[in-house]
Amino acid sequence: MIVLRVLRTEEADPDVPLPAYATAGAAGADLRANFPADARAEGLLLGAGARALVPTGLRLEIPEGYEVQLRPRSGLALKHGIVLPNAPGTIDSDYRGPLGVILLNLGTAPFRVRHGERIAQMVVAPVVRAAFELAEALAETPRGAGGFGSTGRG
Repeated sequence: MIVLRVLRTEEADPDVPLPAYATAGAAGADLRANFPADARAEGLLLGAGARALVPTGLRLEIPEGYEVQLRPRSGLALKHGIVLPNAPGTIDSDYRGPLGVILLNLGTAPFRVRHGERIAQMVVAPVVRAAFELAEALAETPRGAGGFGSTGRG
């Protein structure tokens, strides 16, 4: 098991739970909105088509050789159109700043993000680094340069 060290930011509410897995088989740990004291009562109203950076009140120490991927919660996406526009978002192991989640409202109605609400999932994943080498040619494959639906519908 990998251990991620977590530090709360100065303005974070210590009553908001740390990331946690909802079930024994969950791949992603739920992240919660953690607003500064002056914004906790109202939360954040995210208009249709709008996006915002939502604070989690956390900073992470991710072990070298790993990353944290941020992903949308399926219930928020289905019921309200709330997604992460850069999903999966990547948090590198050498980043130590505040963890924020970019939310985008693709729904037709405004959505209020409430203090302490689960807003995203974080998945810890190993990182494989590559060396890049300039080549004169690339090996041929049956697919070749076909892309964007070239192997069938969609």
